[in-house]
Amino acid sequence: MTDIKILVSDDVSESGLEPLRSAGFTVEKKIGLKSDDLFEAVRNYDGLIVRSETKVTASLMDAAGRLRAIGRAGVGVDNIDVPAATARGIVVMNAPDGNTMTTAEHTLALLLALARRVPQGSASLRAGKWERKKFVGVELRGKTLGVVGLGRIGRVVASRARGFEMKVVAYDPFIAPEQMRDTDLELLPLAEVCARADFLTVHTPLTPETRGIIGAKEFALMKPQVRVINCARGGLVDEGALYNAIKEGRVAGAALDVFETEPPAADHPLLSLEEVIATPHLGASTKEAQEGVAVTVAEQMRDYFLTGALRGAVNVPAMGAHELTALQPYLALAERLGRFQAQLIDGAVREVGIEYAGDVAGMDIVPLTRAFVAGLLRDMSARVNVVNALLIAEERGITVTSSFTRAGANELLPALRTVVASGNDEHTIAGALFGARSDGRVTEIDGFRIEVIPSGYMLVTRSSDVPGVVGRIGTKLGESGINISHFHLGRRERGGEAISVIETDAPLGEQTLMELRAFEQIISTRQIDFGS
Repeated sequence: MTDIKILVSDDVSESGLEPLRSAGFTVEKKIGLKSDDLFEAVRNYDGLIVRSETKVTASLMDAAGRLRAIGRAGVGVDNIDVPAATARGIVVMNAPDGNTMTTAEHTLALLLALARRVPQGSASLRAGKWERKKFVGVELRGKTLGVVGLGRIGRVVASRARGFEMKVVAYDPFIAPEQMRDTDLELLPLAEVCARADFLTVHTPLTPETRGIIGAKEFALMKPQVRVINCARGGLVDEGALYNAIKEGRVAGAALDVFETEPPAADHPLLSLEEVIATPHLGASTKEAQEGVAVTVAEQMRDYFLTGALRGAVNVPAMGAHELTALQPYLALAERLGRFQAQLIDGAVREVGIEYAGDVAGMDIVPLTRAFVAGLLRDMSARVNVVNALLIAEERGITVTSSFTRAGANELLPALRTVVASGNDEHTIAGALFGARSDGRVTEIDGFRIEVIPSGYMLVTRSSDVPGVVGRIGTKLGESGINISHFHLGRRERGGEAISVIETDAPLGEQTLMELRAFEQIISTRQIDFGS
């Protein structure tokens, strides 16, 4: 694994990167690279770890020819073009829990500082003044805190605020009111939260839907002398509308740790107001948090490269090491069945159907579906993998469906049965495991029962079930210098059609395949290549 190279382009805790170095990876920190230098540097790395400074654009990913994973040492990934990463088969990981406590605590620090005007009083005293009457504050007890966004951080802030004997009302469209039934927290529409809050704090991710979620319309609903806090993402609070609301006297004060553009310009209008407290994006800036998020992302990236485990991934369903161990044999089988199907079909794929049965039906089948589609489309798209397989299928207009099948009495079903339609053809392949640690096997091809391990080089031939066919095929392979390692035969009834899967030590040339297809009894023949 010493071939794995990781670039760290932002100031990430050095000790937090130890899991990667201990795994034998090459880890190089190159902080502050400008655009051209960053584009040049990233070409040679398998993984990229960033904080919020590096902007990971589609163009940067295109320049990074071998990049397979991006780790964000923090929560938000708005500096990473996640859809572009998904389209390119690149895993994007973050540390969803790493900043929770430290950002919540910073929010509370700003809440208290805003209520008691601590920074203004400190600055006045340092200027040689003693202005006790000027900096009269307000108590938190009995006041109402409005929380916009009840994710991890929002919930911690709400919990701690109740310790100050504050009433808490909240808005989050993704949480049902019954989920809050046993709490002291009241879930309300955004307009009502704005109308009732004495203090308002924002804790949502920045998306097109949440940009400007607190703007002129929301400020107009608020009671006079409300105070606003934003420790989440710049752009959630409309800065121009906030400035106007403060100047008009509707908002008594604001505490901002984040800005739409960072760092903000020295002449930013909000920084000219005495009512505004500002810190330079310090929400995650504690020693514990910086090391914690670095360790989390480093461990996630290490496990992904070593075992394929997906933890903390934001663009593919996460899968821990324990779950991966249970699914791994089925994942390998699904991918091999997909590759097998890809070499049976003619024309563009139209539909994919996968039936699951037995033990695998009780597992998370989404990774298995992704693995099959990745195998099926492997040779159709240069960078297809489990991250982008379903996206590429959707882009190509391929319908992918999954279903579960229950075995009847005395019936043994394969773990996976796949149906792929392309052009005017439809092919089926089924596979199963025989023992938890065994190699997966193909158990059916186009309705013919057969048992073969999908590996190496294979010749799949459908023919009339008459004497002499097998001999003629063997003779032709011998004449072409092809050695047969195993032979498998399946048929439905005597004298009908038969299917043979012949394992060979080397691939067949096109001339040999053409001569085999010329035999009168041969209906079709396909070469299946797992050798590469």
